Amino acid sequence: MNQENTDDLTPFTIDLTLEEARRRAEVLAALGPDWDPVEALRGEDEAYALLYSGLDAEQQRIYDRLVAAGVLPGDEPGRAATH
Repeated sequence: MNQENTDDLTPFTIDLTLEEARRRAEVLAALGPDWDPVEALRGEDEAYALLYSGLDAEQQRIYDRLVAAGVLPGDEPGRAATH
């Protein structure tokens, strides 16, 4: 198809707002009433601390470089890698 000749095309748009709301509701339903987001985050923080504990000097140096480069998240709240 010639990109310059778009007169014969019919515009098509779709609003996914309703579908996204349904998807989120299904996720929360699947998690169940006993799901505690604060406890889940606390568990993730504990796992993260354990994962990077006990590093030897070389491992710690590499870890620090990866954090500084934004490849790995640091230990600040709401951490996420920047790359």
